[in-house]
Amino acid sequence: MSVLRPFKASDMFKFNNINLDIWTETYGIGFYLSYLSRWPDLCCVQEAPSGRMMGYGMCLPTSTSLMNTTRSFARFTVIGKAEGNNTEWHGHVTAITVAPEYRRLGLARKMMGLLEMVSDEIYKGFFVDLYVRCANSVAIDMYEGMGYSVYRRVREYYGNIGVGKGGRDEEDAFDMRKPMSRDPRRRSVRSNGRDMIVSAHDVS
Repeated sequence: MSVLRPFKASDMFKFNNINLDIWTETYGIGFYLSYLSRWPDLCCVQEAPSGRMMGYGMCLPTSTSLMNTTRSFARFTVIGKAEGNNTEWHGHVTAITVAPEYRRLGLARKMMGLLEMVSDEIYKGFFVDLYVRCANSVAIDMYEGMGYSVYRRVREYYGNIGVGKGGRDEEDAFDMRKPMSRDPRRRSVRSNGRDMIVSAHDVS
């Protein structure tokens, strides 16, 4: 049985099995420490019985009561936040990752469900969005299976490594969105999102 426990600074020496995956977006030590120092009650680790990290989660809320609401749901390796104004107010998945040896257990789906629930019921967001590399077809298929769709393509979001298949930069990102209950008319999504191309400078 795995254990959910508070994230400690020393855990940064133990999460290579998660962060060294090629599709996992990693951050500098300062990023993790800033979350840990400002919101220690919102930083958690999912740990296997062996002590090996299955994943970690850090959320950037606007309410310090969030953890009390989500603690019983949390089996997560997700970093998220709430942002935007008016009808652009939404939950954002900054990072989600599961260690390779713990994949195919439904953890990502549970983590996304948690973030969607918090974004919808607590923050009253209009949608949840995330960015994913256009070349990461496995993740795109997974998100589409969860109800996300491509809202737009962001050129060179992850940098520029040259032109890939089909004449487009492999490091472009898809901005994928899923409407929440506050958007019953689904105004936060569009059917032709793959054709809508914007610059990385046009997104916040």
